[in-house]
Amino acid sequence: MDDKSLMENLLILEKSGCDLYLHGTIESSSGSVQQSFKTALDDSLHMQERIYSEMASKGWYQPDSAEQNRLQQVKQKYCTCNCQA
Repeated sequence: MDDKSLMENLLILEKSGCDLYLHGTIESSSGSVQQSFKTALDDSLHMQERIYSEMASKGWYQPDSAEQNRLQQVKQKYCTCNCQA
């Protein structure tokens, strides 16, 4: 397995962990359990950011840019108040 594939796998695992910790935080019934999940989520998000940054610096992760007209359409669709898009 090459370094790029390894980093992709790590990023996928971290994202999955973030999802689990988020749901644990939302669903926990006690403050101490919720705080534990929040701490784990923060740590996992930090690690995900570090992995992403490393991949991006090597050109291994290049997110697509959104088209401006598509962004405007989405803003208009979900802006139900008198907000400025």
